[in-house]
Amino acid sequence: MTILGVDPGSRATGYGLVTHDGGDEHFVTADTIRLGSTDDHPARLKQIYDALVDVIDTHEPDALSIEMPVYGQNPQSMLKLGRAQAAAMMAGLNRDVPVAQYTPKEVKKSVTGNGNASKTQVQFMIDSILGTDDVDLSHDAADALAIALCHGNRDAHDDGPSYTGWASFVESNPDRVSE
Repeated sequence: MTILGVDPGSRATGYGLVTHDGGDEHFVTADTIRLGSTDDHPARLKQIYDALVDVIDTHEPDALSIEMPVYGQNPQSMLKLGRAQAAAMMAGLNRDVPVAQYTPKEVKKSVTGNGNASKTQVQFMIDSILGTDDVDLSHDAADALAIALCHGNRDAHDDGPSYTGWASFVESNPDRVSE
């Protein structure tokens, strides 16, 4: 199984591909889509979409896993992040690639064993698991690889649900939502 992990962002979107064969994971590629200095948000969304369609067409992944934005202090930033996530999801869905969403804590716990791990800890574990210590990975690309590994681990171990959206997250986690 080839899994495309995506760490969406409105200025930089990381992506990473891994193959997952039972318990063996292998690094395929990873990079960061830098969205330039344009303030034209729709143009940045198109860049994300187009770049990920190219990745999907080139590598033909079996699944796309993406980090779900959970909270933020700035509503405008969260809106932009959600739109970036939607652009990435549409790239997969328009190419008939199933999409799964994971919270940041799920991803960190899956890769490091600690849902509150730092970006440095995540990157260290990515290097350890995939042997990428000689690859120049941005934090965004390392996070995307972690998201892909999380999906592979969930699929291999059936550890629980991946969320298909906010409604399924809230339904599964009523104690984590406050009024």
